[in-house]
This record gives sequence, C-alpha cells and structure tokens, in this order.
Amino acid sequence: MSAPARPLNFIDHGQIKIKPTRHFPHVQGQQIVPLIIHEFSSAAAEMPVVFVKNAETGSFQPVAIMGFEEGENLFYGEPKWRGHYVPAAIMHHPFALMPSKEDANNLQVILIETDTVMAETDGEALFKEDGTETEYMAKRKNALGTYYENMHITTAFVDFLKEKELLVEQTLNIDINEQKRQLSGLYLVDEKKLNALSDEDFGEVRRRGYLPSIYAHMLSVHQLNRLATLKTQK
Repeated sequence: MSAPARPLNFIDHGQIKIKPTRHFPHVQGQQIVPLIIHEFSSAAAEMPVVFVKNAETGSFQPVAIMGFEEGENLFYGEPKWRGHYVPAAIMHHPFALMPSKEDANNLQVILIETDTVMAETDGEALFKEDGTETEYMAKRKNALGTYYENMHITTAFVDFLKEKELLVEQTLNIDINEQKRQLSGLYLVDEKKLNALSDEDFGEVRRRGYLPSIYAHMLSVHQLNRLATLKTQK
C-alpha cells in the first residue's frame, strides 16, 4: 500500500521533521529511474544511462538502469545505497511538485507521508512555530523548482534526438556467472547516425551543449559490468 501524499501545509505538517538518510526503500523494487540531462555525466560513472519509449505516446524518457529484471534495484541496500551517485528523482523524496487541482498551471509541493523519512522528534523541521517555512524547506522547494525546469530542458534534448532519428532500439547482452542476460526495449544514440549528421545539424548539437551528455550516455553502457558485479555481491 502506497503512502498518502498531500499538499504541503502547516496544519498537517507543522510538527513534521525529515530524517536525513542514504536508505531509499521507496525505490527498492524500481528497475529504472528517470534522469534529467544535467545528471547524465554523474549517473554514467556508475550506471547505464539509456532511453525507454512510451508505447502509447511514442515519447522517450532517459533513465538509469538499476537492475536486470523487473522489480530489481541492485543499488538499493541495507543500511544504505550501494553506490556514490543517487539520481535526483530519488533524492527529492518525500517531496514532489504537482499541478494544483484548482489551476493546472500552478505547481504545489506534495509531501509523501512515509514513516521511513518522517518523524516528529529528530530531523529537519519544515515549518517554524509561526507557520513560515524553515530554511531547509525553502532549499528543498528551490531544488524541486530547478529540477522541474531542467525536466523541460531534458524534453527538448530528447525531442531533438528523436527528430534527428538518432535513437535506435537495441538489446544489451551480458554474462553473469556464466548465465546470459538480456535487456531489451532500450534505445541508444546510434554513433554512426550521429557521425553522419550534416555539418549544420552537428553544429546544432554542439551549440546546444548536447555532446557531453550524448557521449556520457554512450560510454555508460559499459556500466552493465558494474551492475553485474553488484548482482553477484548481492
């Protein structure tokens, strides 16, 4: 059963504190985690960064692969995360930005009320006694806002890759303890197609600052070996 989520407010959350943690049970069974373009380089140093396609809309989403099977997250561990980098989508928990019911253009902060990070004794307070937000909460809101803006930049990046037909479906293969594993339904930037772009289009890739993220993505496929190591050590 999922934890309730409510708009952040002083009445419901005035006494709540958030406990700092490197333990993220909310993604224990999450095989893929969404990424924004700004974290490609950091994520690619530890995990495969690929694209998945929404069968209904045809849109693409960059993600980090956490495991080889559905419901498997090899980076999740007790008592803490089994890696150095934690994707921003995980770090923002238990907060999220969602459109207001009254006005879809107005975003509001949502608090996912889970016992693993919420307390009333230890941790960072969300509100002061007078009902105003604490500095901690202001920083969390600012981080959420920046992330939301970067999601739009990421969408523009992915739309560009799609427009130039650079994303190609591939199946990734790896041996784990002499057993063959396959990850299918993944999309990667095709290096030959990238190199075959016209001078004008390739110049556009450079001007938009996409090249470092593209190369980080392509190199990150080698992190399948790190995933395999985590699996054998699990």
